[in-house]
Amino acid sequence: MDGPAIALWVKLAYTLFLAVLVPVYWVHYGPRNFLWFSDIALLGSGLAVWLESPLLVSMMALAVLLPELAWNVDFIGRLLTGRSMFAMSAYMFDPARPRYLRALSLFHVLLPIWLLWLVARLGYDRRAWVWQSLLAAVVLPVTYALTEPNENVNWVHGLAAPRRRPHPWLYLALLTVSFWLVLYLPPHLLLGAWLGR
Repeated sequence: MDGPAIALWVKLAYTLFLAVLVPVYWVHYGPRNFLWFSDIALLGSGLAVWLESPLLVSMMALAVLLPELAWNVDFIGRLLTGRSMFAMSAYMFDPARPRYLRALSLFHVLLPIWLLWLVARLGYDRRAWVWQSLLAAVVLPVTYALTEPNENVNWVHGLAAPRRRPHPWLYLALLTVSFWLVLYLPPHLLLGAWLGR
């Protein structure tokens, strides 16, 4: 009988990391911060490693691979040039934020690598696009209802600044479809061709 796909020490180390990050983020950012898809993927992949679930890890990979790539381009570009391309990582350069808090946020650098490694270990489940799209159809309206425009979690209040036009619900519907087709479908096709089960 084969052993587990993910070594116990990896599961324990990742769980310990979450046990540190979650309470610190909760205190500094509040519970609504965990509606960001990057945080959902961080927590979801923690569950996925214990369950060794190809579906769950595939969903988390679809949720964040492209946004995390943009975050990393923005962060590394700012480090090298002093200029931000997307303003996604601006908080990492805010001296008002404690260094340990910004250090914890470096998980954004490793999260795509972590998720790709998990998908390589567990396989890509082709059902992930449908299930992640359904999850987004729930998370985005919930985020809109529970968060403030100045937080703009998952960009539900506008891509740059809170939007007034089109109607907020129309914008939310367009955003949801954009997540499905622009953020989730390309990685779904690539991962399915590479590692599909």
